[in-house]
Amino acid sequence: MNICGCLVHAAPGTAEGVENAAKAMNGVEVHARTEDDRLIVVVEDTEEKQAAEVIMDMHQIPGVLSLALTYHHFEDPQGDEDAPQPVATPCTI
Repeated sequence: MNICGCLVHAAPGTAEGVENAAKAMNGVEVHARTEDDRLIVVVEDTEEKQAAEVIMDMHQIPGVLSLALTYHHFEDPQGDEDAPQPVATPCTI
């Protein structure tokens, strides 16, 4: 399972449309929208697509200027207790 935190920059005046389109996507949660048209988004794997595919789809939303991965967490869905434990990795720019 992948959980990704992303910062989405929308073109001026398009943030509402970008937010609505992102919310309509399976595996996407919009947590905040700033006054300067940035959105804080969490993307998770779904049964249909991996988070990376959903993020690539989000790049195609009209009004999206950029999308930056700011946090990534991976967990083995099998839950093997003997396997090394996952580490949450914050991404810095």
